Amino acid sequence: MITLAIPTGSLLVDSLGLLRRSGVMDLEERDIGRRLLVERDGLRVILVKPADVAAYVGHGSADLGVAGKDQLWESPGGHYELVDLGFGRCRLVMAAPEGSPLLCPGDWPAWLRLATKYPRATATYLAHRGLVAEVIQLHGSVELAPQVGLVDAIVDLTATGRTLRENRLQVVTEIATSTARLIANQASLKTRGPALQDLVARIREATR
Repeated sequence: MITLAIPTGSLLVDSLGLLRRSGVMDLEERDIGRRLLVERDGLRVILVKPADVAAYVGHGSADLGVAGKDQLWESPGGHYELVDLGFGRCRLVMAAPEGSPLLCPGDWPAWLRLATKYPRATATYLAHRGLVAEVIQLHGSVELAPQVGLVDAIVDLTATGRTLRENRLQVVTEIATSTARLIANQASLKTRGPALQDLVARIREATR
């Protein structure tokens, strides 16, 4: 039986739609209810938190998974990234309060303090730019941090920019773009053979 991990939350509806379009499994959100595992016709679908998809796939408890690229930035290794699924698009940006010197190109301070839920992606960006900063990892609403003087700016995901505007933050720079990706366990691709490859091909075709 092939196991596919899909995320709860904002990517769930589009993930289920992908399964229906590809003919993999006709499953609606109402069919799931509170269940975390559904088995049909040789396929097991497990529902996990978005941040946990890469762990399930990387450690072999799932053969395939749907994960946001933002989660993969923070969970490298243990999986292959196979298909850009195209949905769940958002931007990883640095944002600062209105009036911040960071909003003026060439007027950045030599040292920054940043708050983010994405420390790996932030560190990679800083290294590429040759910037020095203290990165504080937060797990809640990072938009609060500049307002109370904890940091100079934040690095966070945004889809529409509405939350940033509501907290009087402006985008300094766009760092990367995130969309949902189909990932696979490295060993599964070598050992599960034609059945897994067929499933991947059907999902890839459904994204075109």
